[in-house]
Amino acid sequence: MPRRTATMLASTLILIALLCAVLLIKVPYSEMSPGPTVNTLGKAKGEPVLQISGHKTYPTSGNLNMTTVRVTGADYRMNLVGAVYGWLSHDSVVVPHDTLYPDGKTEQQSTQENAEEFSQSQESAKVAALKELNIPVSSRVVVSAVVKDSPAQGRLHAGDVIEQVDGTRVGQPADVAKLVTRHKPGEDVTFTIIPAKTAQAAEKAGKEPEGSRKIVLTTAKAPGEDRAIVGIQAGADHTFPFKIDIRLADVGGPSAGLMFSLGIIDKLTPTDLTGGKFIAGTGTIDDEGKVGPIGGITMKLVGARDAGARYFLTPTENCKAAASDTPDGLTLVRVKTIDDAKKSLEKIRTGDTAGLPSCSAG
Repeated sequence: MPRRTATMLASTLILIALLCAVLLIKVPYSEMSPGPTVNTLGKAKGEPVLQISGHKTYPTSGNLNMTTVRVTGADYRMNLVGAVYGWLSHDSVVVPHDTLYPDGKTEQQSTQENAEEFSQSQESAKVAALKELNIPVSSRVVVSAVVKDSPAQGRLHAGDVIEQVDGTRVGQPADVAKLVTRHKPGEDVTFTIIPAKTAQAAEKAGKEPEGSRKIVLTTAKAPGEDRAIVGIQAGADHTFPFKIDIRLADVGGPSAGLMFSLGIIDKLTPTDLTGGKFIAGTGTIDDEGKVGPIGGITMKLVGARDAGARYFLTPTENCKAAASDTPDGLTLVRVKTIDDAKKSLEKIRTGDTAGLPSCSAG
């Protein structure tokens, strides 16, 4: 075989081998891309996203779209070509796999965690909306979760109402930890609780729960700290004066809280918040109406722009990243609280957009 032919053949084989290697080599990265947006004032899969009964509601117009991000699964292993394509693409982001699935978290575990966060965000959205409208919401401190192999396991249960700790009435979830940590590890602490089943039965009957009982637990030492714990996570459970259902499947995480709150307010007030305009946004919400940051902001901006949004409600802490890569035709509106968002919506529907709080890349 002539040397030239042999060289060309060898080069071709090497090139093929390199291409195969590029396609076969897996890299520890995952991909994020724009997900669907949903109008909280509209329908999803044929039924209203927000369903309110027991209180007067009003017609709405326009859009208050919550935004989402698609991510590759925990078991997906990206090859080098996919990673390079993602890095060069404007409509997707390649991130380290551990960013989305830390500590070896499985896709099932991540989905469960996102579902829990989504459920909590709905609860906070309802509370924040009703508080903004000065509609009373009653709340109580409950056991949200019990840590395995802790002093509380088998003694306290998720949903138990915590009335007192060591005889001191608790009003906020944070009160529980403060009272427990007054003890040293190994000391006893007394919880006065109403069992979850008793509390739930009373709520269904429209009565105040009765039948409290005392549970004495011996505190343990927190891992790596000289601090007393009993192994529970305290949370708040709310009772609403009328029924508010949020019907949206296949969505997880806490980032739709702000848009759910605004949608609820829009339906419960005669003022048309949007004035027919197409507004999208994102942001967590707490019970007091404070808007918090979220992940995947650039992908949510792209998704909102593609859906037709003209304005995007942006959490203050996400403003810098959002302003550095804003899609054409989309105006960012900075928000810190639900009240900020309402005031900005008023400016948008009246056309006073020059006074909108903006985001800066600096």
